[in-house]
Amino acid sequence: MYGSPHIVSDVMTQTVAAVGRRAPFKEIVQLMDAWRVSALPVIEGEGRVVGVVSEADLLPKEELRDDPDAGCLQLRRPADIAKAGALIAGDLMSSPAVTVPADATLAEAARLMAREGVKRLPVVDAGGLLAGVVSRGDLLKVFLRDDEAIAEEVRREIASSLFTPPASAVRVEVDDGVVTVTGRIHDTALVPVAARLIRAVEGVVDVQFDLARDGATR
Repeated sequence: MYGSPHIVSDVMTQTVAAVGRRAPFKEIVQLMDAWRVSALPVIEGEGRVVGVVSEADLLPKEELRDDPDAGCLQLRRPADIAKAGALIAGDLMSSPAVTVPADATLAEAARLMAREGVKRLPVVDAGGLLAGVVSRGDLLKVFLRDDEAIAEEVRREIASSLFTPPASAVRVEVDDGVVTVTGRIHDTALVPVAARLIRAVEGVVDVQFDLARDGATR
């Protein structure tokens, strides 16, 4: 398959900090600080993700602590008032958890993050158990791919199939993830197809074409 995308399990962090439903407030804060994360999956049983507790879930307590009488009036939602008095993860967490399957594509994970407005997603395996965590930074790792590796994949899997010689003669170069295709082709209708396939290759930032139709093939 052209530009076969990496999947979430290829880039996720497998060593994950998580808490159980009964984890106390202070332990959650300490764990976030130690792992330098802004959210933790909440699990039960063998590792089933039942929720996520984030810094946003913890902050209502700080607002209430600042002014116990006025705080509850300032909190906008009943859920915030409840969380301000919560002591354990099960009462603090957002549930159900927004998770992503380990075999989801990076594009699918990115769309889910954007839709839900989150920076990290718990990753679950086929059985629904916690397998890791994927962050925005993890999804961007594909753009660290070497230019020549990208160029070789485009030449081998796309250009050689769509723009077959001798009717077409193209060159593929990549600079900082931008693919440039130049030369002569026998069918300009293939350009939109090539653009779509090239953009699906991992690490491609953009694609540009400088192609002329080979008049000798008309």
